[in-house]
Amino acid sequence: MAHPILDPQDLLSLTREKEIVLIDARQGPQAFEQYQKEHLEGALHADLEKDLAKVPQDAAKGGRHPLPTLQEFGAYLGSLGITPSTHVVIYDDKNGTNAASRFWWMLKAVGHEEVQVLDGGLQAALQAGFPASDTLPTPRTAPSYPVTTWQRPMADLEEVAKVAQDKNHLVIDVRDAYRYLGESEPIDPVAGHIPGATNIPLTGNLRPDGRFLSSQELQEKYGAALKEVNPENVIVHCGSGVTACHTLLALESAGIKGAKLYVGSWSEWCRNDQPIGVGEETQR
Repeated sequence: MAHPILDPQDLLSLTREKEIVLIDARQGPQAFEQYQKEHLEGALHADLEKDLAKVPQDAAKGGRHPLPTLQEFGAYLGSLGITPSTHVVIYDDKNGTNAASRFWWMLKAVGHEEVQVLDGGLQAALQAGFPASDTLPTPRTAPSYPVTTWQRPMADLEEVAKVAQDKNHLVIDVRDAYRYLGESEPIDPVAGHIPGATNIPLTGNLRPDGRFLSSQELQEKYGAALKEVNPENVIVHCGSGVTACHTLLALESAGIKGAKLYVGSWSEWCRNDQPIGVGEETQR
């Protein structure tokens, strides 16, 4: 099984050895336009809002980016030509913190084995000499991907509320410290954090150059954070269940498996009359 994070130097050799599906997961108002102008050669574009989430009318019910149905996701994977044997490599332009890690988690969650996030993303691949293109590739469509259940563990609001302050559990909030502290909130209607949650910003998964810490460094970092907590009692969340997947990817790189994703995350929590924490909390 491939390591979850792929060095950009290895991408060229990988494409020479086998046929892969390369995904450009950049997001934002101009993301598709930027993709059309320049992307890694052969890359298909994935849209978080349309393809990797089923955006609700009311974010109080599942947050801002709930998962699509299994049937919708299976059909989408087929439209990209992804089958259970396909090797998939995903990148974005935010060091994997945007939709690249979310797509990685979703593929893992339907049982897909060969999927990796490109370390350093678009910029690192270009620096490594991977060719860029403005030609829009046509995917080799395949039948709908066979999916039956989400196989990666998830937590819902009720579970988070029950265990957030339990010493045998750890709820990790990966947002920037200013959002956790409640100093300001740029997206959701209320600032603050889930009482009992520990703030471990996802930016700490990266070196100053934007590349991931080594597996050993990540193991040391999260081993110290978890202490005696069983990984299966760890819940990771962010604003809307997207960037939390960056930390789940980092945990996987560290060999720490079993942590749950709270998909609804802060965007759901803060809209449901739940208690709100502000400022620092005493570390457990």
